[in-house]
Amino acid sequence: MFRTLANAFKNKEVRTKLLLTLLLLFIYRVGCWIPTPGLDVAALGADNASIFGETSFLGLLNSITGDGLSNGALLALGISPYINASIIAQLLTIAIPPLERWTKQGDEGKRKMAMFTRVLTVLLAVVQTVGILVSFARGGYINTAIYGISIPSAVVYILIGVVLIAGAVFTMWLGERITDLGIGNGISLLIFVGILSTAGLAIVNSISIMATGGEEAEMQPWYLLIFLVMVVFIFGFITFIDGAERKIPVSYAKQIKGRKQFGGQNTHIPIKVNASGVLPIIFATAIITFPQLIMQMVGSDMDNWWTNIFGTGSPGYYALSALLILFFSYFYAMIQFKPDEVARNLQQYGGFIPGIRPGRATQDYLSKVNKRLTLFGAIYLAVIFIIPSLLFSILNVTINFNSALTNAFSSTGMLIVVSVALEFQKQLDNQLLMRQYRGFLKQ
Repeated sequence: MFRTLANAFKNKEVRTKLLLTLLLLFIYRVGCWIPTPGLDVAALGADNASIFGETSFLGLLNSITGDGLSNGALLALGISPYINASIIAQLLTIAIPPLERWTKQGDEGKRKMAMFTRVLTVLLAVVQTVGILVSFARGGYINTAIYGISIPSAVVYILIGVVLIAGAVFTMWLGERITDLGIGNGISLLIFVGILSTAGLAIVNSISIMATGGEEAEMQPWYLLIFLVMVVFIFGFITFIDGAERKIPVSYAKQIKGRKQFGGQNTHIPIKVNASGVLPIIFATAIITFPQLIMQMVGSDMDNWWTNIFGTGSPGYYALSALLILFFSYFYAMIQFKPDEVARNLQQYGGFIPGIRPGRATQDYLSKVNKRLTLFGAIYLAVIFIIPSLLFSILNVTINFNSALTNAFSSTGMLIVVSVALEFQKQLDNQLLMRQYRGFLKQ
């Protein structure tokens, strides 16, 4: 990775793309620290641990934005509305025929889907903003005196809402500009930077506790060391599984057309063990935390009941999470890999799997292999989601240390960081390889 970065800075075009990417990411991080007029930032910071729980909806949103929500910043919503809109748009392509046709219309269809996703992003940003305003209003975190001037509460709510929605749209624009002008997927890089920022701040806070001295600080170095060893081990395990795949051998029969011979090649069909990535965990977390968010908004007494049964750390929480991860893993595998289409394409172009008859037998074989790999991938995601939380809870550390680092190094965050880092390296390698070929052709 470091050698790739060194080679990238030696190439002028790639260096320009890298610097532009870093500039846009810096602008995003600045926007995550500038406070929104009307929000009581001091009160939010004081009640950080109670508002932004470890796996609550607001806590998940805060970790993705790099503490932008807890800072009451202009870009407090971050890229979350766009992510949710992209997921919903992808799922709707199965149920709505016009959207499915757009996905098959090439560049024109991509432009239509992109516009549909942008409109859906704005709608979701409005919904999330309303939920955040209701939660903050109940907690008394909205200040009607802005810069010493008393303003009607209705105007303050509208001002905060407009700023947060505009911030979400601006963040979406930044992500698209990084994708078009920089290197890598801009949306993924924004999430990546947000999670790393949260992790960095959490480690700095833990070190500051050590510097204060006292009985509480004596055990901090050991807790931090054990925690980081766990994180490194989990990172290595995630990286190992991320690249694991099943290669199904495929042979193509020799065909003679005129005086030329075609086919006769041996290749393979790669099926990743964890093809769905982190999406099943995101879906499962959103479903578990969404009812609690609704109950908090309407002030329902069932909030405590739901927290006791399906709250973080409870057996019901882990059992429901595992079942939802298993369900969404199979659901996403059905969308992403279609054995009937693969079998039909193989038969059409003269390809076959050695020892398997073309047609229906090939389809059944591919379906069986995909289901087995999906089951293993779902078990892996459930283990990665549950085990780190259990291990981190064993560390009997201070509240600030525990909540901050657990949010920063959650299973969702670590999976996203690993996948984005590996994808960014591939994009960088492709950029360098393309320019090496271009230079070779000019000689």
